[in-house]
Amino acid sequence: MAARIKKGDRVVVITGRDKGKSGEVLRVITSENRVVVQGANMIKRHQRPTQTAQGGIIEREAALHVSNVMHVDPKSGEPTRVGFKVLDDGRKVRVAKRSGETIDA
Repeated sequence: MAARIKKGDRVVVITGRDKGKSGEVLRVITSENRVVVQGANMIKRHQRPTQTAQGGIIEREAALHVSNVMHVDPKSGEPTRVGFKVLDDGRKVRVAKRSGETIDA
């Protein structure tokens, strides 16, 4: 099944503590239906020092469920659903439902 959200996409968080925040998708965890969004769902973890990394309290992004984020429309910048369309040359591309604009380059 084709992925509606991929790494590098611009998304906006639609529910939860970080509702309204937008950012780039850093990682997609397909087995758990989760995505990691830059600057959203920040958590703090205590890290013990190692030979390579310094110890302390590390702040990083945690994964969000894919249903809690929506694609950002390339035309208007508002949240939109994603559809699929087959072009004349046979390529299958993602399309923003709100504006009809193609998401894939």
